[in-house]
Amino acid sequence: MFSRILIANRGEIAVRVIRAAREMGIETVAVFSTADRDSLHVRLADRAICIGPPAPADSYLNIPRIISAAEVANVDAIHPGYGFLAENAHFAEVCRSCNIEFIGPSVESMSILGDKVQCKQLAIKHKVPVAPGSKGKIEDEADAVKIARDIGYPVMVKAAAGGGGRGMRVAHNDISLRSGIKQAMAEAQGAFGDGTVYLEKFLENARHVEVQILGDQHGNVVHLFERDCTMQRRHQKLIEEAPCPVLGNDKREDVCKAAVRLAKAAKYFSAGTVEFLMDAKQKFYLMEVNTRLQVEHPVTELITGIDIVKTQIRIAAGEKLPFSQKHIKRHGHAIETRINAEDPDNGFTPSPGQMTEFEMPGGPGVRVDTHCYSGYRVPPNYDSMIAKLIVHQPTRDEAIATIRRALGEFDIGPNKTTIPLHIRLMLNGSFRKSDVDIHFVERLFGQR
Repeated sequence: MFSRILIANRGEIAVRVIRAAREMGIETVAVFSTADRDSLHVRLADRAICIGPPAPADSYLNIPRIISAAEVANVDAIHPGYGFLAENAHFAEVCRSCNIEFIGPSVESMSILGDKVQCKQLAIKHKVPVAPGSKGKIEDEADAVKIARDIGYPVMVKAAAGGGGRGMRVAHNDISLRSGIKQAMAEAQGAFGDGTVYLEKFLENARHVEVQILGDQHGNVVHLFERDCTMQRRHQKLIEEAPCPVLGNDKREDVCKAAVRLAKAAKYFSAGTVEFLMDAKQKFYLMEVNTRLQVEHPVTELITGIDIVKTQIRIAAGEKLPFSQKHIKRHGHAIETRINAEDPDNGFTPSPGQMTEFEMPGGPGVRVDTHCYSGYRVPPNYDSMIAKLIVHQPTRDEAIATIRRALGEFDIGPNKTTIPLHIRLMLNGSFRKSDVDIHFVERLFGQR
């Protein structure tokens, strides 16, 4: 087992990893930009090293500075968290070439699954359902128009190296497809350094269902069941829950087995997520694979009792999974809401600045993951998520009641937050009946 690890991230996920490592008896090293000097992860770590100014390119995305910090601190391994360099195969390769273990999958599986075109081809080979579309990358606009007419509009242009909703465009006709390809390619090139795009049938009333997987370096792969991430805005998740409230056991088994099949085909180890879109008839289509820890991992931890972060660290140290599929059971229902420092009544405008008030809810079945505290200054340089509120109860109705109560106990200010939005959604009849799709929130706000 490692004696010291560096967390190459910030915010609540850095705090989450530090706490898991400390319970395992592992020393931790935090890195931070000058904008994060007063963040909780800096205070909690055994040692903290400044790696640069606020701009991510000069700090959390700066591989030489992170590796230098790791070497100065003499760490055994680096945990990338999520976002930033978490799915960067080159970063993983650099870590291991410096004899520092990367707490994540192999470079090979990251490269295959991280490229959506290669991932789709692997899925087809191993009978994992994929949406109709191009077999590979789009070579020219005429080719794209022909494919779109064959499968029928609307279609989605997607970046092969994309994520987080970037490099994606929906097209309803030839004209919007041609312009959408140009826009998606330019956005993908700017965001990921790779302008490759491909085409898929766009499912208008789909649900977003994803499967949590864990694999070790000895060839064992298991799933921890599924999560429903349908409640989102512009491809950014707002609410996640586990299990999916509309999924029957047969469909659940089918989609979970498909996720494991794909992970084994890629020789995957570490924590990962296989994401699917599900149509109104509960047909599943592979969307992408996230080769990292997910923001929403806590809901899975609560329904299975498995600590995903600790397991991820043990896998990186070479240990076998301590359980097989038959030992993993589901218990109750968990819901997570992402609390962002944004004003939902003003176009979700970010609301950075000092928080003079930050009081968290509590009580049975309530968990809050955060890096904030009263007096903390929310920097304008990064993602606006300031906390995750997660609840776990025997039933979905009880979980909704608990999270409504807990949201009402939050006292954050003067920053605007998405708490009023979440309260509104918890009271919404369609959400309570789980009669929603991935565009539900956008329709509610009159946005698409």
